[in-house]
Amino acid sequence: MNKNNMTITNVQEELIDEFSLFDDWMDKYEHLIELGKSLPLIDEDKKTDDKLIKGCQSKVWLQSELNNGKIVFTADSDAIITKGIVAVLIRVFSNQTPETIVNADTGFIDEIGLKEHLSPTRANGLVSMIKQMKLYAVAYQAAQK
Repeated sequence: MNKNNMTITNVQEELIDEFSLFDDWMDKYEHLIELGKSLPLIDEDKKTDDKLIKGCQSKVWLQSELNNGKIVFTADSDAIITKGIVAVLIRVFSNQTPETIVNADTGFIDEIGLKEHLSPTRANGLVSMIKQMKLYAVAYQAAQK
């Protein structure tokens, strides 16, 4: 299946399967860090304050653009675990329509066990990242009407 044609549910199931391959959380963290390293980087000139996600302890820049009716996200962070978390979210939400992002369920995060293994500040940051991605989707949705 073409990665660009996968539904949010398909991608979430793929991630759940991927993380279930690791028995212990150190291995899952390693995988998270690897996913972060694979993130396409944001141009330095786009790392502006208006792209920073509020509510994250570390700096996370999130950029979005609408491309053929689908939102493409890029992001970067100054912390490796946080970068991995945002990489997971980008894999789920990027190349999806604004409507599917707005309506997406994020239960896969609990299935992976991510939230329970993050510090409270990182868990809050995760929620802030999802909120920001959905806000971008709402804005694109409104602009399309």
